[in-house]
Amino acid sequence: MLEVLRNRTYRRLFSAQIVALIGTGLLTVALGLLAFDLAGGDAGIVLGIALTIKMLAYVGIAPVISALTAHLPRKMLLVSADVLRAIVALSLPFVTEAWQIYVLIFVLQAASATFTPAFQALIPAVLPDESEYTRALSLSRLAYDLESLLSPILAAALLTVISYHSLFVGTVVGFVGSALLVLTTTLPTHRVATPTPFLDRLTRGVRVFWRTPELRALLAMNMVVATSTGMVIVNTVVLVQSHFGRAQSDFALALACYGFGSMLVALALPRVLERFDDRNVMLLGCAVLPVGLLSLAGIVVAPATPLTWSGLLVIWFVLGAATSSILTPSARLLRRSSDETNRPAVFAAQFSLSHACFIVTYPLAGILGAVLGLAPTAGVLAGIGILAGIIALRTWSAPTTPLAQVESTVAA
Repeated sequence: MLEVLRNRTYRRLFSAQIVALIGTGLLTVALGLLAFDLAGGDAGIVLGIALTIKMLAYVGIAPVISALTAHLPRKMLLVSADVLRAIVALSLPFVTEAWQIYVLIFVLQAASATFTPAFQALIPAVLPDESEYTRALSLSRLAYDLESLLSPILAAALLTVISYHSLFVGTVVGFVGSALLVLTTTLPTHRVATPTPFLDRLTRGVRVFWRTPELRALLAMNMVVATSTGMVIVNTVVLVQSHFGRAQSDFALALACYGFGSMLVALALPRVLERFDDRNVMLLGCAVLPVGLLSLAGIVVAPATPLTWSGLLVIWFVLGAATSSILTPSARLLRRSSDETNRPAVFAAQFSLSHACFIVTYPLAGILGAVLGLAPTAGVLAGIGILAGIIALRTWSAPTTPLAQVESTVAA
């Protein structure tokens, strides 16, 4: 897998991704501590609102920014987004009211909604060979999973010698480092589409999705992923500390099992996808996730014992693995179903539409968990995942649509 790093341009871009991810991880820890300083016992409300703002920014901003910046050089766009993120991170230690956090988080996530799709759309031009691109996707997935595991550990180590306000400086360094790496990298020439009205540019990515069967299936798969991810992100702490009555360190252990499952599949996928097509691998993940949630419901209704606790860790591992089997190959579908002129719009549409699913499942997992209990919540989310998986299966019943056919359809 690491042989893809021999490509100098990709190596520098991947390094930019790594340092930006480290900065983001430190920001997550620092933001939680800042919220507690400002709101005390109501810190959860502040963070909940901030996360909602994050998702709304992702859903609403990505397609608009992609349309507005369609003719801008990619380097200028990426560096500008990183600089804006650094400025916001530098401002966060000075806030004194919760509303100031909300404003700054919206600006920060709007910049991320600009950077991430544009960055993702750039990689296929850097690595035109599909096998190399697949390895790059696996590396990227691995980077995200490692960040979620290692950033809290790094933050905890730093907090033994510095205050949490200084973590924001680490975030700034991460974003500035990312900007410098992009700035000093020679990027492929950006092929600009023929000038079109703004509304056409705004809806271009969504239209490609709607007219391409495998991308319509990907929309349904995004919902399958969101059902299990919502349960993991929202309710792991409740399961570990309330249902099982275990220590805070076991909360980290459960999340580590989820991340380890995801990393293991990310490492294996390049070889797996050489033998099996994307459809079968991704649909298998769609089948496993609801089964995992139903298994969770069975564990929750049983007494809390060391055996059921081990069962939870296994389920979290399986959910992480199945999630990676869907998310890692998804960019291959986006790459095949787009060309250089509409690829940023297609990646922006995926970025926006996939996060829209989380706007549904995050509050659903939290509210149902509090009102109905964890077992019924897992059952409801499993039911939604099964329905979405069936839609994906029925929608993507034909072989992958050739790129030329997609281009001619979009042009129609």
